[in-house]
Amino acid sequence: MDPKEVVEHLVALKVMRLTKPALVSPKIVTCDSKDLPGNILNNYLKDDATSVTQMETLAAGQFLLLPQSFGNIYLGETFSCYVCVHNETNQPVQSVSIKADLQTNSQRILLTTQQNLAPTMLDVDETLSDVIHHEVKDLGTHILVCEVTYMSNYNTLASFRKFFKFEVMKPLDVKTKFYNAESDDVYLEAQVQNITSGPIILEQVSLESSQQFNVKSLNEIDESISVFGDVTLLQPQESCQYLYCLSPRENISKEIKLLAAAKNIGKLDIVWRSNLGEKGRLQTSQLQRMTPDYGEIRVTFERLPNKLFVEEPFDFQCKIVNASERTLDLILKLRSLQDSSLLWCGTSNKKLGPLEPGKSFCVNLTALPINTGLCNISGVSLLDLFLKRTYDYDDVASIYVH
Repeated sequence: MDPKEVVEHLVALKVMRLTKPALVSPKIVTCDSKDLPGNILNNYLKDDATSVTQMETLAAGQFLLLPQSFGNIYLGETFSCYVCVHNETNQPVQSVSIKADLQTNSQRILLTTQQNLAPTMLDVDETLSDVIHHEVKDLGTHILVCEVTYMSNYNTLASFRKFFKFEVMKPLDVKTKFYNAESDDVYLEAQVQNITSGPIILEQVSLESSQQFNVKSLNEIDESISVFGDVTLLQPQESCQYLYCLSPRENISKEIKLLAAAKNIGKLDIVWRSNLGEKGRLQTSQLQRMTPDYGEIRVTFERLPNKLFVEEPFDFQCKIVNASERTLDLILKLRSLQDSSLLWCGTSNKKLGPLEPGKSFCVNLTALPINTGLCNISGVSLLDLFLKRTYDYDDVASIYVH
C-alpha cells in the first residue's frame, strides 16, 4: 500500500492553551559539609538560578514557568486557548477562515467567533487569531477540533484539521448527610474534599435551597466570621465539613402531606481558586433527603421549658397529627414507667374528639421530674377506637433536670 501523499499547506495552524504560569522551585539536595561530597551539593544549590538567596532550602520559587504541556483541566474551570493561523509563504493567501469546536461524549460545542466573519486575506507573514473561552461542564474525554479553510493557488478551497485531545477530571469530592429533627428542621452536613493535584482555596461554599425550605448557614461564629478563618486552604486529599439548617416554609410545615413529600433540599454551589488565583466553580445536582415515616399518627412535644428542677412539675404541649386517610377517634393514656425519671400529673384515658385527615390538635400535659440529669419523656399512648390499636410513644423528647 502506497503511503499517503503529504500535502503542504500555505498557512500554519498553532494552538496554545492559555493558563496561569507556575512557580519554579529548585530541587533541594544537600548534605553535611563533613560528608563525602563536601560542599559541592550546597554550592550547586546556591548557584541555582531558581533558588532564593539566603533561603535556598525552603523550596521557595521566584521564577514563573510557562505551561509546558496541555496540563490538567478540572470540571468547573474555564478552558481558554489561543488559535492562530500564520501565512508562511511569500505571497498573499485569500479567503482564510478558522473554525473550532469542542467534542464531548454527549455533544458538540461551537467555540470560535471567526466563523461569523467573512473570510479574510492574509498578507505575507500576517496572522489570523482567535481567543476561545469555555466553561467545562462535562467529565471525560474532550477533543478540540480546529479547521482552517483558505483559497489555494489553483483557486480551489483547501482545508485541514488538527485535533487536540484532553481529559476533564473531577476536582472535588462532595459527600452529604441528612438529619431529620423532631422540629421538622433538616440538617445537612457536606464534606468537601480536594482531589486535585495541588492546593486550592475554597472561596465560597453555599447552599441554594429549594422553594420548599429556608436555609441558614451554621458555618459562621458571627455574621461575618467563618469558623474556618479568613482563608479556607485545602491541600490535596484534605477536606472540610459544612453544616446547614433547613426549615420548611410555613405553608409546608402546616400540611403533613406536603411535609412528607418535601424531598428536594437544594444545590451546593462551590467556588474555588487554584494556581495563582485561577477560578473554578462547581454546582451539585439537586440534593434529596429521605423523608421520615410518620405512620398514621405523628406525636411531637412542644413548648418544653429550657430549665427544669427536680420535684417541680412543668407544663408542655403534646401535638397530635392525623397522617392517615381516615378520621380518628383516639383516647390518650399516660403511663408512669417503672424506670422512668418522670411521673405524670393529671387525668389518663382522656377521650379526644374526632381528628380529620391532615388535621392536628394540642393537649396540655403536666409531668413531675423525680431524678436529676437527662430524662426521656416516655409513657404516652394513643388508642384508636375504630381499629382497637394502641400506639406507644416513648423517648420522643429529652430534657435536662437540675
